[in-house]
Amino acid sequence: MLNFLCKTVLNGTHCTIRAALAAPKSLSYSRHISSTSNQHSFTVSYLMNSCGLSPDTALSASQHVNFETPDRADLVIGFFKNHGFSESQISTVIQRVPLVLLADPEKTLLPKLEFLHSKGFTSPEIVGVVSRNPPILERSLKKQIVPSFVFFRNLLGTDVEAAAAVKRFSGILSADLDTFVANIDIMRENGVPETNIIKFIKEHPRVFMTDPVRFKRSVEEVKEMGFNASNVKFVEAVYAMTGMSKSTWERKVNAYKRWGLSEAEIIVAFKKHPLYILASEDKIERAMDFLVNKMGWESSLIVERPILVLLSLEKRIVPRTSVIKDLVSRGLVKKDIYLPTVFEYQEKKFLEKFVTPYMEASELLKLYEEKVDLSEMGREWNLLGKE
Repeated sequence: MLNFLCKTVLNGTHCTIRAALAAPKSLSYSRHISSTSNQHSFTVSYLMNSCGLSPDTALSASQHVNFETPDRADLVIGFFKNHGFSESQISTVIQRVPLVLLADPEKTLLPKLEFLHSKGFTSPEIVGVVSRNPPILERSLKKQIVPSFVFFRNLLGTDVEAAAAVKRFSGILSADLDTFVANIDIMRENGVPETNIIKFIKEHPRVFMTDPVRFKRSVEEVKEMGFNASNVKFVEAVYAMTGMSKSTWERKVNAYKRWGLSEAEIIVAFKKHPLYILASEDKIERAMDFLVNKMGWESSLIVERPILVLLSLEKRIVPRTSVIKDLVSRGLVKKDIYLPTVFEYQEKKFLEKFVTPYMEASELLKLYEEKVDLSEMGREWNLLGKE
């Protein structure tokens, strides 16, 4: 009968029947959408007002976490505050791992902090480790964090050394240990001494998290350049090569070429001090401009002393130049003093040699600590530092 009526009545009546049959589902769906929308709106508001996230960041974070009431999230934030996290550090953690707001502080978060404390980390150090690597809070204590720490303790020798490596780069606690082992084996297979591998891990543990295929390629490139695998500069070169893409390497090379250096000279400098290639293009430009245009030196000086590019202009090179210029003007040091060597002195040695011996030490120290406008430094500096 219903089929007959549906076929014979007006289309409008037919549509009304269909709408009526569909109404319960539509209303239910609408209520679901409304509820979800309200829940999402509450989450975004909470992330902004209680966690200090910006509107855009809060909106992005809300794609990964949603809640209707603040109870659990309040407990998590309170937990962080009670353990010494600042508001900005809490914001950083929430931004990186929004789901932590749904964690059970006592069952999930506290055991991880207690483990680090048991390994000699102070409260501020624990806060630093977590703030720099929030994803550690999402890792399993038994399956990831503890095994990783034990791995590095066995590799480096003691809990103290393992803790030092974690402080340097806390990401190693959430690293793929198989990748670490594979890259260590690559170094061993290429003749790198165990002492250099350990030193490398202590100073730059992050590089061992590189994909083994890429890591091996970097090792091979370094060997092709003529580095001796038994020399510590070999591992420094591997570190530099794994830290940049081929295009980045080419941009750095071109930055030096613009100052008249040949590719062969750039490689010579790289073999003397591999880390000099890691300077940003802007830093390369500023350093070369100062050394060549302000000091009047040849750009080839960098081939002899590539470390100069890595030294801070504002905090080291310029202040030391000011002090030496003052001493030269008073006849207290010889005019032909070789400044590049002075720039490389450790802070303590520089002060002992050029500041504290003189009666005017307080004035010299003030001069040393003053900020100097690079644009005001003229070519008179080229009277200094030439052999």
